Amino acid sequence: MEITEPPAASATRRLGGLLWQRNFRLLWTGETISGIGSSMAAVGVPLLAVVVLHASTFAVSALTAAEFLPWLIIGLPVGAWVDRLPARTLMIVCDIIAAVLYGSLPLAAWAGVLTVGQVLAVALLAGAADVFFSTAYMVYLPVLVQAEELMEGNAKLQGSQSVASISGRGLAGLAAEAVGEATALLFNAGSFLVSAGCLLSIRTSEPPRERASRGTTVRADIAEGLRFIWRDPLLRCLAIFPAVANLAYGGVLAVAVVFLVRVAHFDAAGVGLLTAAGSAGGLLGALVARPVAQRVGTARALLLFVLVSGLSGLLIPLTATGPRAAFYVAGTGIVTAGITAANVILISFRQAYCPPGMLGRATASQRFLIYGTAPLGALLAGLLGTVLGVRTALWVLLAVFALSGTLLLTPSILTSKNLPTAPATADQGRQ
Repeated sequence: MEITEPPAASATRRLGGLLWQRNFRLLWTGETISGIGSSMAAVGVPLLAVVVLHASTFAVSALTAAEFLPWLIIGLPVGAWVDRLPARTLMIVCDIIAAVLYGSLPLAAWAGVLTVGQVLAVALLAGAADVFFSTAYMVYLPVLVQAEELMEGNAKLQGSQSVASISGRGLAGLAAEAVGEATALLFNAGSFLVSAGCLLSIRTSEPPRERASRGTTVRADIAEGLRFIWRDPLLRCLAIFPAVANLAYGGVLAVAVVFLVRVAHFDAAGVGLLTAAGSAGGLLGALVARPVAQRVGTARALLLFVLVSGLSGLLIPLTATGPRAAFYVAGTGIVTAGITAANVILISFRQAYCPPGMLGRATASQRFLIYGTAPLGALLAGLLGTVLGVRTALWVLLAVFALSGTLLLTPSILTSKNLPTAPATADQGRQ
């Protein structure tokens, strides 16, 4: 029998806040450990392709495209399925699938049969598992915490992900040097198993989510989710802006390892340390998101974080060995801080704004638009890098990333201090 642990309102008044709640602490622990493994893979898989398999610039960028491509293929139906199925069960299954997929890479390398095709297939299938997991994850957090604790919960989870990114990316380069690029990926596989174990240990039951469309088809549910996003001016704006930003920055991430190894001439350990140092900004973003939002308002804080991070990204193409390595650390650090802080605000806004029975579809619909552009950006980066050179490609992509923030300069956001917590009309929010 599962025991429901009610979120204690007094927990937020104690040092550590939500970490005193057992169920949230388990979710946080599992996500932090799997985040370390995922961050190791974010560096380790491209290193495997570049150093071991000698893949081309376009092939390496295709890895990032494969990771995000599932959002275009299955992103919309996943939202409908998540609204119909238990979120925690889906998350556990996805963790196990990801562990098996990433564990297959070192096994194939040891057998001498590893190919770029297999690496691409793993990236694609693991990306599909992540579509299910991350959508269910957004639906599951409000089950564990109260509405007023959502921003704290998201800030803590984003902060731990930033710490995981720092340590994971640094460990990826060091592990690759110590045991080899393929063997290092075992850490990633094991981290997903730890995450699954933590989720299994959570003692809570999910309340039934009310759905007026119970008994309708998946296609009808998908259409309902898209209409909900498109008819709401604020949700529509907050889907279009990150879609453009992800198109550009997804391309930057796709060629980052190629740039650092082949253009800036850093070794594997250097790549890991540089990306870890740049990821430190994510921890800063998670720490400042809530206090800044409380002081100036969520709408104004969102604009501040987005515009500053966009301009700071233009430091990245100036990177070279020696003192100019600081440009990469500063550029990626500020960008990561801004993205993390903006994510804390946007995720908390969506979880409070969308009705529970619509949250899975609303999340998937927005992420379909947001993440669906990332594979296009990755392929564009590979093409630009091949034709113009990797450094020039970065200049083009980061200019687009900086300009994307201007899409938020709408009257509804410019004239508001805070983002709303419910749709403007009752009809929009009724399920």
